[in-house]
Amino acid sequence: MDELSHLDAEGNARMVDVSSKQPTERTATAEGFLRLSPEHQSALDSLPKGDPFTVAKVGAILAAKRTDELIPLCHTLPLSHVDVSFAVQDGGVSIRATAKTNARTGVEMEALTAVSAAALILFDMLKAVGSNMIIESVRLVEKTGGKRDWRA
Repeated sequence: MDELSHLDAEGNARMVDVSSKQPTERTATAEGFLRLSPEHQSALDSLPKGDPFTVAKVGAILAAKRTDELIPLCHTLPLSHVDVSFAVQDGGVSIRATAKTNARTGVEMEALTAVSAAALILFDMLKAVGSNMIIESVRLVEKTGGKRDWRA
């Protein structure tokens, strides 16, 4: 395991100093699943609040852009792109987000934040049907750039 860089020599939390690192092209992709009842799934096309996928996509992108305000010690990053997609499947909606930047640190938290926000927004839009939904399996599936690439 790598050294935990968010801790100082005394074990206190700290923001990692990335000033000596060279900016590189970095991407991260995360995914998650919103488990829905059949009633929720049939309501996706007729919500009074509007198209849930458009609202969730815009909200997820906005959340990714504000990750540093939500996650303590997270660096502010100039995002060059955030893509969010949805796939309605048996039992729910699969959510996938990819974040990109050219920076000194990675965009894993931004991709995870986008997926989480999209799931929460869909939950909010569908809760009038019932609150028996489950947000599950939010995870990082890939990152590129920096010291090493990684895939789940």
